[in-house]
Amino acid sequence: MSGSGRYLRYIVIAVFALAVIFLVSSSSTPSASGLHQSASELLKGSGSIWKGSGSSTPDKSGGTSGDVKDSELPKHTDSFKDNTSPNPVSGETRLPATPAPGERMNATFVTLARNSDVWDISRSIRQVEDRFNRKFNYDWVFLNDAEFDDTFKKVTSALTSGKTHYGKIGKEQWGFPEWIDQDKAKKVREDMHERKIIYGDSISYRHMCRYESGFFFQHDLMKNYEWYWRVEPSIELFCDIDYDPFKFMADNKKKYSFVLSLYEYVETIPTLWDSVKKFMKTHPEHIAEDNSMQFLSDDGGETYNKCHFWSNFEIGNLNWLRGKAYTDFFNQLDMDGGFFYERWGDAPVHSIAAGLMLKKDEIHFFNDIAYYHVPFTHCPTGQQYRIDKKCHCDPKDNFDWNGYSCTKRFYETNGMQLPDGYAVEQ
Repeated sequence: MSGSGRYLRYIVIAVFALAVIFLVSSSSTPSASGLHQSASELLKGSGSIWKGSGSSTPDKSGGTSGDVKDSELPKHTDSFKDNTSPNPVSGETRLPATPAPGERMNATFVTLARNSDVWDISRSIRQVEDRFNRKFNYDWVFLNDAEFDDTFKKVTSALTSGKTHYGKIGKEQWGFPEWIDQDKAKKVREDMHERKIIYGDSISYRHMCRYESGFFFQHDLMKNYEWYWRVEPSIELFCDIDYDPFKFMADNKKKYSFVLSLYEYVETIPTLWDSVKKFMKTHPEHIAEDNSMQFLSDDGGETYNKCHFWSNFEIGNLNWLRGKAYTDFFNQLDMDGGFFYERWGDAPVHSIAAGLMLKKDEIHFFNDIAYYHVPFTHCPTGQQYRIDKKCHCDPKDNFDWNGYSCTKRFYETNGMQLPDGYAVEQ
């Protein structure tokens, strides 16, 4: 009996010890709710977090059928307060960045977009921010012929590292000027539609081309800046940009730049060069002595060879565009009515102006800025550069040395040596 009691005491002690061990181990192991709380706190300090990145489609009102709810938008943490937007929206946030040293130019990105473009321009913003602007924090100006809605403002301002500004375009700059014959313009659109000319029957496309040709740099929001970088929806940047292209332009006295060049559709500009020749005769004082006529014409200016810089990407000087020479040039073209009686694009307008009124060495080709806008790709020529700058473009897609490109002509006009490796990549 005494032996049984001794065994019983041993059993009780063992059970008690196991219970103590169990309780201690349980208190040191986080519960499921504790794990969830820890993860949430960790995420709160990690910058912006997107919860609903599904696609959206334009609705009839010009908005989107997939508008993000306030609860789905990224919120500020204590580390990333909204200290940039001049029109702060509740719930805004910024991408974390490590600013690059050095001075900043008085510069901005500029985008012409509608509310329904919100997801396509968001893709472009991420491309620009991830490859460049997270280190430099330049502003962004968005322009629209209507008021921007809250969704557009919230989504885009959350993605930028610099200040965001949203402006509406006035009707006097987005419409038919009083001297345009509406019946004549309508017949032109109908004819171009029958001939299947791209955007040939579009009124809004014509307003856009005229606005980009003569007015975007006059908007009140743009008057605060000296330099601009044009960005359109759904573009892609393939390589890191570790220096400041704005500062490069300023330091090297450049006023206009490009990454892609090609021939314009002749059906859209049949009389454009006639207007240009009239301008050159009327304003010889605006034509630079060391200009790029060789890039624009094969016969000394008698005819236009249709070469132009693709203006959906351009970095340029706003003071040049606001100057008397360019103003006289645009006013001449505008009065001739070719934006509506034909379908003059802003690309040949900018290109001809730069080619005639700037010195050759004031125009720059950014071989190192890898870029895509449907359907063309600029992939930098030179394998080592692509490796060093973490490029993800396929050199086989590079348009530069394609027969329809004018980039080789630009090199020849400026007496520049073609980049190493171009022959292999043709």
